[in-house]
Amino acid sequence: MKKGSLHTRWTGPMIALGASVLLNILPAVSAQEPASPVAENVVLITLDGLRGEEVFTGADQRLMIKELGVADPEQLRRRYWRESPEERRNALMPFLWGRVAAEGWIAGDVDRDSIVTVTNGKYFSYPGYSELLTGFADDAIDSNAKRYNENQTVLEWLNNQPEFRGAVTAYCSWDVFPYIINDRRSRVGVNAGWSRLTVGDPTRLQVLNFAAENLFHQWDGVRYDVFTTSGALEAMRSAAPRVLYVSLGETDDWAHAGRYDRYLLSAEQNDRFIRQLWDSAQQIPQYRDKTAFLIATDHGRGDGREGWKSHGSNLPGSERIWLAAFGAGIAARGQDEGGRFEQAQVAATVAAVLGFDFQRSDARIAAPLPVLAVGGSP
Repeated sequence: MKKGSLHTRWTGPMIALGASVLLNILPAVSAQEPASPVAENVVLITLDGLRGEEVFTGADQRLMIKELGVADPEQLRRRYWRESPEERRNALMPFLWGRVAAEGWIAGDVDRDSIVTVTNGKYFSYPGYSELLTGFADDAIDSNAKRYNENQTVLEWLNNQPEFRGAVTAYCSWDVFPYIINDRRSRVGVNAGWSRLTVGDPTRLQVLNFAAENLFHQWDGVRYDVFTTSGALEAMRSAAPRVLYVSLGETDDWAHAGRYDRYLLSAEQNDRFIRQLWDSAQQIPQYRDKTAFLIATDHGRGDGREGWKSHGSNLPGSERIWLAAFGAGIAARGQDEGGRFEQAQVAATVAAVLGFDFQRSDARIAAPLPVLAVGGSP
């Protein structure tokens, strides 16, 4: 079963951020006249339930043990364990950290007093993805059930802009995304779960679909991230959408299964998949030097031998996430210190990169993140 909380109602207090948030967000973009875009395209990527602990400090030695399903602890330590947190995180996600150091921004390292919070109070997937994509938390979304989202995502809003109509698409590993994005109403193309891939080179698609249909499916509702990424790459090469959303899911599912080794392997693979998407963008004229990448997640996780496996309002740490950005129009500020940010700010940031004010459509939408370069420079 996907996630530990499917069809389960969660309750919990809303996270209330103070005035410090206002000091860390961009000035509101004029609702009457959109700002100049800093990029022509956006690639938004989410890594389901990947903790900031691994992103910022690398593999957790306490969890690399046979008691937690690790088949070969010594091999896992050789692959991921290093003496310093910086070396460990570079061993796990070298591309992400290389891009952040070169031309990007990342927030959510609690050791640097950089805090990114989920505000929906539930801390599981559907509420998290809805908050991330709509720009606000909705108390009515209290399960992972396949119900069409009544709220408008930034993907739908951009797809309704004349210059973006038909140029917004999503490739997602979890089969609930057609409901989260409400593809029936939004007309945003959503390829999710074990759906066949249909956009791209026919020969490659035939091979990919044959493999997907005949491999053992570990989860009925979540396909392997390699197929999601392959579908997104095919779409980039053949259709070149201006707004591409890629949602990868295996990190969360292997964590729920208690397999820390496969959780780490999935995180490392996701880093390679992000690199493949980036490298492909640099080879396509429409994307080269014109595309911003935003990386996010839907929720955090608990801590300790049992807590890391799950998340929710009863597990401290589930409310903390991390965010990163790099590419065209992104200010090269490196690792944030002392900032206060919200998951809900991602939606308006996607629009702001393209020169639009998503906030004007709904007063509940949070302001963009302070990641855009002004006039092409930090």
